[in-house]
Parts: sequence; structure tokens; C-alpha cells
Amino acid sequence: MYIVIVHINVKKEYLEEFEKATIENAENSMKEEGVIRFDFLKQKDEPGKYILIEVYKTEEDALKHKETAHYKKWRDTVETMMAEPRKSVKYEEIFFS
Repeated sequence: MYIVIVHINVKKEYLEEFEKATIENAENSMKEEGVIRFDFLKQKDEPGKYILIEVYKTEEDALKHKETAHYKKWRDTVETMMAEPRKSVKYEEIFFS
């Protein structure tokens, strides 16, 4: 498996709009053949801080995801909502239940 964790900091005035756009992207992402999980989390004590946990079958599936219409729509929609550029960290599975 290929895992990507994306850290996102959203401007306070865009929280509701960002969540709506990201839920739409996550729902569509789960329809992709190579996507195992697509979790969208909000930091409880810090409004505006979010994490996406994306689990793909392969690294190629993650690359395919970035070519989908729903990802490109999300990327373009939320770009100006972010307080800083999003950061992603890639992981490999050691133990996964």
C-alpha cells in the first residue's frame, strides 16, 4: 500500500466551504479503483487544521488520483482557502489492520 497524509491549514472564513468541497472530493475518491481509504479529519482544538489520510493500493494509483476531474476541481477550488500551502508526507505500510 501507498499512504499519503496531507496536512492542511485553512483560513477561518472558509471552513464550511472547504469542508463541503473536501467531502465531495473524498466521496468521489472512494469510487476510484485504486483507493482503499480516504479519511478527512479536523483537529479538535484548532479550527482550520485538517488532515487527509489517503490509502492507495499502489503509488501509481495515487498518481492516477491526481489526474481525476474531482481532484482537479477540489485543488482549484480550495487553493485560495488555505492559510499556507498544504504539506503531504508519503508512507509505506508496515502493519495495517
